[in-house]
Amino acid sequence: MAAKKEKVILAYSGGLDTTVIIPWLKENYNYEVICVCADCGQADELDGLEERAKSCGASKLYIEDLTETFCDDYIVPCVQAHAVYENKYLLGTSMARPAIAKRLVEIARKEHATAICHGATGKGNDQVRFELGIKALAPDIKIIAAWRDPKWTFDSRESEIEYCRKKGIKLPFSVKNSYSRDRNLWHISHEGLELENPANEPDYAHLLVLGNTPEKAPDKPEYVTMTFEAGVPKSVNGKQMKVSDIILTLNKLGGKHGIGIIDIVENRVVGMKSRGVYETPGGTILYEAHQQLEELILDRDTYALKTDMGNKFAQIVYEGKWFTPLREAVQAFIESTQKYVTGEVKFKLYKGNIIKAGTTSPYSLYNESIASFTTGDLYDHHDAEGFINLFGLSSKVRAMKFQEIAAAKAAPKKTAAKKAATKKAAAKKPVSKKKTK
Repeated sequence: MAAKKEKVILAYSGGLDTTVIIPWLKENYNYEVICVCADCGQADELDGLEERAKSCGASKLYIEDLTETFCDDYIVPCVQAHAVYENKYLLGTSMARPAIAKRLVEIARKEHATAICHGATGKGNDQVRFELGIKALAPDIKIIAAWRDPKWTFDSRESEIEYCRKKGIKLPFSVKNSYSRDRNLWHISHEGLELENPANEPDYAHLLVLGNTPEKAPDKPEYVTMTFEAGVPKSVNGKQMKVSDIILTLNKLGGKHGIGIIDIVENRVVGMKSRGVYETPGGTILYEAHQQLEELILDRDTYALKTDMGNKFAQIVYEGKWFTPLREAVQAFIESTQKYVTGEVKFKLYKGNIIKAGTTSPYSLYNESIASFTTGDLYDHHDAEGFINLFGLSSKVRAMKFQEIAAAKAAPKKTAAKKAATKKAAAKKPVSKKKTK
C-alpha cells in the first residue's frame, strides 16, 4: 500500500506564479496540492479558477469568501486610523494579507496539512506579510516560499509562461499584457512592464481597470453625501448599506471621475525601492470623507496624536505585523477616538478631485459664535492678550537673556574704547607754557 501523500495548502490566486507552482510542487515534493483562493472582492478574476487549478494538478480548490470580514475587520480599522504608507499608498494589498493568512491556517488545520506554500517573490513585501501571519497563528506548520526555494529554477515571468506552454497549461494573459497585478474590493495594483523604469510614463490607456484618468472624466461634477456612525461608514446618497456595498458604490463613482490613481516609488520592507501604479477610487473617497468629519470632532491634541498613531498603524500593516500586540494596542487607541465620529459629509467629485461641499455632526466642536469674526459672548478678544503673554513667555525670557549676554559682552569693549579715546585726547592736548617775568 502506497504511503499517503502529505498535503500542502497553496495560496492560489490563479495568476501566473501560483498556476506554475501547482505542477512544480507535485514534481519536486510529491505533495497533494490543495488550493485556497481567498475572495476579497476581486470580481471576475475568480472565473474559471477551479478548472484551471485542477487541470494543473490540484486535488481540491477552496474559494473562500472573505469580503465581509476583509471590509469590517481590516479595511475599517485602516480607514479609522487614516493609515497611509509614505503619504500615498492606501494599503490595498497590505491589509488583505493577514485576512488571507488567517484563512490559510484555518484550512490547513481542517485538511491536516503539513505545509503552506505561497507564490510571493523573494523581492517583495507579501512574503513577509504571509509568513509573519502564518508564524503568529501556526508556528508548527512548514512554510514553502517557492521563489526562495533551491528547486525553483524560474528567473522571470517569461520563463514561467514558457513552462506553462510546455505543460499545455492555458493562461488567460500573454507576455505583452502581463502586468503583475493584485486586485481586491479595495484596489488594484499594477507593477512590471514599462513601470519597472521610473523614467517611463504609465500607459494608462492599457493599464487602468477601475476607472478613467482625470482627463477622460466627465466635465460635470457630481455631488455625493455620506454618513458615518462612530467612525464607520453607513450610507451613500441617503441609502443605508453595509461597508462592502459602500466601497463598491464609491469605486464606481470614483472610477468615473478619475479619483484615486497614484504612481508611487515606495520603500519595500526588504529594503529596495519599487514602482507601482495603484487604483483606489472608493478607498480614496472614503479616507477623505472620514477625515473631513474628524476635523470637526477631534480636539487638537487628540487629532495630533492620532495622526502619529495613524502613521504607525500604516507601518505596522505594511510590514505584515497585524497579529501582534502592538497592532492591537494602536488599534485600541484609534477606536477610542472614534466614539463621536458621527455625522454627514457632502462633497463633489470632479476631474480627479474630491471637493468639500459641507460637513455636519451633532458632536462638532466648531462653534460659530466663537469662530466668527463678530464679537460674541463666548470669546472676548482681550483675553488673547494674557494668553499670548503666557504662551510666548519662554520665548520672551530667552530673548531677554540673550540681550543681557550681548550687553555684558559689549560693556568691556565700550570701557576699553572710552579709555583709549581719553588717552588719545590727552596726548593731543597742547601743553600750556608758564609765562616768565
